[in-house]
Amino acid sequence: MKKTIIAAFILLASLTTSAQVNTDRVMMIGKNALYFEDYVLAIQYFNQVITAKPYLADPYYFRAVAKFMLDDFQGAEEDASNCLVRNPYYTAAYQLRGAARQNQEKYEEAATDYQRSLEFYPEDRLTLVNMGIVNIELKQYDIAEKFFDVLLRRFPDYTPGYLARSHMYIQMEDTTKAMADLNTAIEKDPYTAQTFAARGLLHFQQGDYNSSLADLDEAIRLDPYFEGNYINRGLVKYHLNDLRGAMADYDRVIEMDENNLIARFNRGLLRAQVADNNRAIRDFDKVIELDPENTIAYLNRAMLHNEVGDKAGALSDLNVVLEEHPDFFTGYYMRSQLKRELNDLRGSEQDYMIARAEESKARKVATADPEPFKQARERSESKDTREQADRDIEKFNLLVVADKGESENTKYQRQSRGRVQNISAPIEPEPRFVLTYYERDFEVRRPVYYSETMDQANSELGLSWLLKMTNRDAPLNELQVQTHFRSIDNYSARIDREPGDASLYFGRGMDFMLVQDYENALKDMRRAIEMNPKMLVAHFAWAVIRSKQVEYDRLQSDPIMMDRSTGIDLPGSAGSSGISGKPRLPDISTKSIEYEEILREYEAIIRLNPNFMYAYYNRAEIFSLEKDYRAAIADYTKAIELEPQFAEAYFNRGISRLSIGETRDGLDDLRKAGELGIVQSYSIIKRMQ
Repeated sequence: MKKTIIAAFILLASLTTSAQVNTDRVMMIGKNALYFEDYVLAIQYFNQVITAKPYLADPYYFRAVAKFMLDDFQGAEEDASNCLVRNPYYTAAYQLRGAARQNQEKYEEAATDYQRSLEFYPEDRLTLVNMGIVNIELKQYDIAEKFFDVLLRRFPDYTPGYLARSHMYIQMEDTTKAMADLNTAIEKDPYTAQTFAARGLLHFQQGDYNSSLADLDEAIRLDPYFEGNYINRGLVKYHLNDLRGAMADYDRVIEMDENNLIARFNRGLLRAQVADNNRAIRDFDKVIELDPENTIAYLNRAMLHNEVGDKAGALSDLNVVLEEHPDFFTGYYMRSQLKRELNDLRGSEQDYMIARAEESKARKVATADPEPFKQARERSESKDTREQADRDIEKFNLLVVADKGESENTKYQRQSRGRVQNISAPIEPEPRFVLTYYERDFEVRRPVYYSETMDQANSELGLSWLLKMTNRDAPLNELQVQTHFRSIDNYSARIDREPGDASLYFGRGMDFMLVQDYENALKDMRRAIEMNPKMLVAHFAWAVIRSKQVEYDRLQSDPIMMDRSTGIDLPGSAGSSGISGKPRLPDISTKSIEYEEILREYEAIIRLNPNFMYAYYNRAEIFSLEKDYRAAIADYTKAIELEPQFAEAYFNRGISRLSIGETRDGLDDLRKAGELGIVQSYSIIKRMQ
């Protein structure tokens, strides 16, 4: 990633004339971007601070956080190290560097960092659980167990600790203790999909397929978007001889991700078993397209090509397999038969002799079966499984299980944001709507809302990008960052020539907002409003920007702020309390003069256009923050009257109604929200029933 952006220098130079104030200002904007998950943009700002004052520790730490969240673990490690060179007592940097090293499988170095952190905060639960995990990876189970004992003695309701320890016991082949930990975790928190999935997989390994199916059904109900659970449930159904059900699960995974290798491979095997050969070939075609070195897929496709009479295709695929696996005698038997059928008798004899020699080397009983394809097909009736990383060609006929250890064992344990099933996450309302040019997709399609105001703004303002109203705004990538810095310069030049054009101030204000420079964005929006008091979108943008600024300012000195932006519990952070039984509803803020200022702006918008539903929705958010839930309900109700399919308003009104004890009406709203595409509604409904 580039360390400098010319346009950024131009912008930053305009912020102030004092170098000290300049770096403080840029640092604040970078932390704004980090908090609102705009990681690429945040890095650009921290680059500027580091260039100006390379002796500061903070910008290296926060840049490390941004890189970590972008999965640049090596870069995060390097920046955390630079932070510690400048301040060896920066405890959070030890935690972050340990996490980065853990994700790079540098387990001994990660353990050293976590140990250093524990010297300052010996009862930090995330550090304790990660110390347990790295020692599992180092096969130091006795040491790992000690850390888990300390963790669970101090935090007996911390279910991730039981889940992590259960994985340790599974690796130690102590399934009794592993099952006990998983049962305890589910007893303490029955709303976490990962725990049910882990127990379901353990039941599967023990051959208790009915219990496994029940647990995986519950895991999928709690988290319907994790593909691995469908894959593993398909395996369970296969062992229960429910081929149709297994196929349906793989179909579901492929609907969500057409490039899912495991689902494609397993569906291909099942289709082959029911003699749906042509469609099975298409599945293996896709596997090979996505993974050209997957010789197991080539072997299965060779067998299928042989079944449908495509001898040349089968021979071509077997050539690939045997080039990679020259000791695979079964493949030579297959190719020998193919060559005989293609009248290549010399080649057939050569392959047969090689097959016998390789079989002898492997010290196996020579069978000289004249029908090796039939033999291989009979072997496919085996119901053993293999993991995706297992490329043993002898296991070509085995269904693939979703890798168990991919996230649980080797990855740094982070708190998940935004999932109500997560035991550490409070129930979060749907966020406010904002003006932007960039929008993220929804996992489940939601209704599209028409706004005449937005159509009019796009036709009249002459912006370079289409203005959108969304509560799923997307962070900028590096190219977009540079583009909007240049756009700021262009607008500034045009304003010098046409100082009376309000739309130019609005356009530049949008650019400032997108690069997280809220102070300048507010100034431009206010200027646009002064020049054109009826510009509704400028009023709305000002209210949104000011809300973001208040939110950030309120949390800037609060350690929980970093917990939200990075997923890391910092020492001294109260963190999010666990959820047990009924949900914990929002408990955020008290009334403040800043919110009064924003409320007045929404009132001005409603006077300009009483039918602008987004003003009611966003104003309701402010009322909820102030715990005035009845006022919030009234505004959400008005928004729903204006747009009867307003999913987010139903969801938030349901949360507000639950907050004041109107359980029946609240659950009705959540059911409607779920029907309209907000899937987390169903998890809350289950908790409240």
